[in-house]
Amino acid sequence: MQVGLIWDAVGSVAAGRGLLEAARGAGLDTFLVTDHLIDVFPRQAWDTDFSHLAADMPTPDRCLDFATVLGNLAPLAGPVRLAVGVTDPHRRHPAVLAQTALTLAQLTERAPVLGLGAGALENLVPYGVPHDDRVGRVEEALRVLRTFFSGEGPHDFRGRHFTLDRAVMGLPAPEGRTPLIWLGANQERMLTLAGRHADGWLPSDLMTPDEYARRLAVVRTAAEQAGRDPGAVLPAAGLPVVVAETDDAARDLLRAAPIRFLALHAGARAWRRHGAQHPFGEDYKGLTELLPHLLTRAEVARALAAVPDEVIAAQVLAGSRETVLKRIGELIDAGLRHPVLIPASALASPQAARFTVESVGWLSARLRSGSDVEEVAA
Repeated sequence: MQVGLIWDAVGSVAAGRGLLEAARGAGLDTFLVTDHLIDVFPRQAWDTDFSHLAADMPTPDRCLDFATVLGNLAPLAGPVRLAVGVTDPHRRHPAVLAQTALTLAQLTERAPVLGLGAGALENLVPYGVPHDDRVGRVEEALRVLRTFFSGEGPHDFRGRHFTLDRAVMGLPAPEGRTPLIWLGANQERMLTLAGRHADGWLPSDLMTPDEYARRLAVVRTAAEQAGRDPGAVLPAAGLPVVVAETDDAARDLLRAAPIRFLALHAGARAWRRHGAQHPFGEDYKGLTELLPHLLTRAEVARALAAVPDEVIAAQVLAGSRETVLKRIGELIDAGLRHPVLIPASALASPQAARFTVESVGWLSARLRSGSDVEEVAA
């Protein structure tokens, strides 16, 4: 079992170094950084009443460039695999992404991961970045990336979105360190692309075990139909964790504003499953459509007040360490092989942050050993 950890790459590079060192000390396999121009939390509501992090960071939008950060972290990573989770081919041409990943491969002990997704509107709309046919652009980008990772070229490609005309990529990957491609896929078309082209599947939706197994079957069927080994696509998942000493204490953390805001990252369909109407509209599809910088403080307050406890509880893995371990174990039984922990409870308070980081090490040790997961599940 491999275990990863996500850092949002906001604020201080030193904080990222510290978290990477903690991940390395805990024996984690992968350290992922996100790629945002605007943070997923609204700046208009960002103060110490919203999150303790506002005391040292007056805006949540101090988003760092993933490529520069990963290059800075490379000397500290050692056996930990570095990854971006995820970027998109709308802001960054796939040739540039290939160069970035191949450059990082020169600096790391292990092949880095290039995580790719269909893109969030917060990173596109405010900057005038074209985002029509987002999935079609991802499909072409995957083909271009594979082309560049296959050799120097020259390469030709004719697509709707990208064109190569005797294009070369003279930067080779060191032996055994060709970058891996993980696809951030949640819906059918993207799941199919993961099976056809990716080395790993990294969904952002938190699913029930049954739903995880269903979507994984779509990935594996697509891989088989493309003549690939279905087992060659690593089943991963980003898992928001709210962990505390007891289940009751974890439920108390669900009242914290930044954790409740995670419920607003869920789409209207997820709210309807709990008999609730999403404050952002019945057609709202979730985080990929959110434009947090446009929300007023009053809108944030009204939206948070509308969050049902059942919705936020469904968007995170909440509980004691043992409870969270059991929940992850249920997803492992459904096919998960690389849980990527998102330390959500660290947003609640300094005390919660310390316990969360400690818990990442505890969870990682037990997930990697496997036996404790089976004991807790039993």
